Amino acid sequence: MRLSLWLGLSLSAALGAHATPGSYKGCEHKVKESIYSAPRGWIKGSPAPPNQIIELKIALPQSNFHVLKQHLWEVSDPEHARYGAHLSKEETEALMAPHQTSVDAVNEWLASHGFDEEHLIRSSAKDWVTIRVPVSLAEEMLDTTYHVYHHAKSGDSIIRTTSYSLPEILHEHIELIQPTTMFARFKAMKSTLHWAGSSSLASSPGASTGTITGPAGNQVDASCNTTITLSCLRQIYNAVGYNTSAANGNKIGLTGYLGQFANIADLEMFYQDQNPAAYGSNFTFVSVNGGINSQDMADAGVEANLDTQFGFGLTYPTPGTFYSTNGTPPFKPDAMENSSMDNEPYSYWLDYVLSQPTLPQAISSSYGDDEQTVPYTYASRVCDGFAALGARGVSIMFSSGDGGVGDGDADPATQECYTNDGRNVTAFVPGFPASCPYVTAVGGTVNVPETAVFFSGGGFSNYFPRPDYQEGDVQGFLDKLAPGTYEGLYNPYGRGIPDVSAQAYNFLIVYQANTTYVAGTSCSSPTFTAFVSMLNDARIDAGKTSLGFLNPFLYSKGYTAFNDITEGNNPGCGTEGFNSTIGWDAVTGLGTPNFEKLKELVLAM
Repeated sequence: MRLSLWLGLSLSAALGAHATPGSYKGCEHKVKESIYSAPRGWIKGSPAPPNQIIELKIALPQSNFHVLKQHLWEVSDPEHARYGAHLSKEETEALMAPHQTSVDAVNEWLASHGFDEEHLIRSSAKDWVTIRVPVSLAEEMLDTTYHVYHHAKSGDSIIRTTSYSLPEILHEHIELIQPTTMFARFKAMKSTLHWAGSSSLASSPGASTGTITGPAGNQVDASCNTTITLSCLRQIYNAVGYNTSAANGNKIGLTGYLGQFANIADLEMFYQDQNPAAYGSNFTFVSVNGGINSQDMADAGVEANLDTQFGFGLTYPTPGTFYSTNGTPPFKPDAMENSSMDNEPYSYWLDYVLSQPTLPQAISSSYGDDEQTVPYTYASRVCDGFAALGARGVSIMFSSGDGGVGDGDADPATQECYTNDGRNVTAFVPGFPASCPYVTAVGGTVNVPETAVFFSGGGFSNYFPRPDYQEGDVQGFLDKLAPGTYEGLYNPYGRGIPDVSAQAYNFLIVYQANTTYVAGTSCSSPTFTAFVSMLNDARIDAGKTSLGFLNPFLYSKGYTAFNDITEGNNPGCGTEGFNSTIGWDAVTGLGTPNFEKLKELVLAM
């Protein structure tokens, strides 16, 4: 069914129901959003310098987004007649666009504070407006006071407030404004990666020569129990001998944040060692919001090198894209220059990619933060951005995290984790964006036979309810828990994390011209994404569309082609965490992929 039929709505009547507001000067403000206090670890400092420039991102309501979500479910359900009929950029934007009355209301409010159209930066769907503004004016517009907050552990400093207000007439026209109440440490956002050499996990025992039986019943080099290479992953996940195309239109994308630069000289050394056929090839670099990719060897990033070496190495010669997104530069409160202080990077990246007519069909991101440090309004809006990508046929993968059921930052005395909602009660800490139900969250495994790796992030969202596609699987897992297990520490009705898993330990990469081992769900996300890209390659060669949003397929059909992981657990917050078990579990999800079996399934749809 074409989009025009879905848009047979009485939009004119809906628009006419809103009165155009008058002048906003002197209008009474009403609190739009507030939090109890800054999260644990943040210390309130002095008032923010009045001349400090910040970028305010203003989200306008996407009045027809419910229609877009209906499209998403239909084109992602293998049993639906519209499966694979993904939306175009133009169709998606038409459903993301705000009502004109909201655009007019926000324009008038901004104009009353001296902002003309030439001062505004609009997203492609016009659902976000960005302005650059000194703190003093932001405080006037939002009837608030910004302060400098310091993070005790990392030393980071940010400018934030715990409450902001808007003229009451604007509340229906503005969904949220940031940076205001968001204390997620996106500058120091952990990349969910461990150096294997510093991990508490001992090297895998057993012989390093000969072969062992892999999960698909095939023979795997025994050395894969001590060192993970491209060859090991193809063996373990049953993709030996599959060759991708360079010219069928399939692409794979990887994201980079926080000054993580992918070094090309290191990539070439990696290819020489692990994929000689790829030597001399390169990826497409895309700058988002001023992001760069420095090739100074001293600037090489462990995370970016890992992602590009394994993500692009597994899928060569499929064209690869590396997005480098600038965001949240370090703020130095003692430096009074009028430097710009950007917002966090996710919304900038989404603004950019959603404005592009064509996109990689599979994209991996190895970044995340504690869900509770991201205001619900913002998390929900970003999550909707991932839904829009899914509707356009893009599969989005996120690392599930490296803190088990916690955040890796538990109270040093008790090892417990706490909420930051003012109650300060003990609770498990899910990660975001892995908790978004429109992304595929990837946990971690180790060894052959595979077991859950101890740091595999898992649990249940406190923001997003359990989606229908995983209702039976997650409830089945909960039913197996002994009565009272971790009662009160997690939300049994929340979206379950992760969805799937892949190897996450002892990955051999090249970093600053030397080989080294790394580990983390930062390894598993690009790995799983690479196999999704191979499946897209097979489908496109067969004249079919890309897989798009994966989860409805994974939980309805795909699970039959996964290796169920039934051993291991993910300790955190002073507990042993959850246990892996038969079927879906909150440690490894549905398990790890069997590529050949998955290929048969996706070609039959």
